Amino acid sequence: GTPGVGKTTLGKELASRAGLNYVNVGDLAKEGELYEGFDEEYDCPILDEDRVIDELEERMSEGGVIVDYHGCDFFPERWFHIVFVLRTENSFLYNRLESRGYTGKKLQDNIQCEIFQTLYEEAVLSYKKEIVHQLPSNTPEDLERNVDQIMQWIEQWMKDNN
Repeated sequence: GTPGVGKTTLGKELASRAGLNYVNVGDLAKEGELYEGFDEEYDCPILDEDRVIDELEERMSEGGVIVDYHGCDFFPERWFHIVFVLRTENSFLYNRLESRGYTGKKLQDNIQCEIFQTLYEEAVLSYKKEIVHQLPSNTPEDLERNVDQIMQWIEQWMKDNN
């Protein structure tokens, strides 16, 4: 999902409740300096996707990992059994991004990314359509409902695969 939709909040809560490992790719990249440059226009580092894959490969092969990142097209398809794309209404998203200090082109481009479902489209093109699901992420109630729904899916997957 777009920055500000609630990926980190959801991912950490799920990992805690389900006893799974949580990986925030942005934090992983920062800790390991997994960058290949800096984007002046967006004022942010450019992720070295190959190094991120190398860094995560062993953990992902063990399973039980929740991966939190805004994009997904560079991750191997074999890593995931299900993909959730969080969606937030623009009025909520605008306020969240503005409170993070996003301005100008960076703010507008992220809002447009959400309007045009860019990251959902990327997910559908990167993985089997049937494993990609959109979830609303506007309110604390949405968060609770999403956690409950994903927990049910995890429990069912565990029954079916263990």
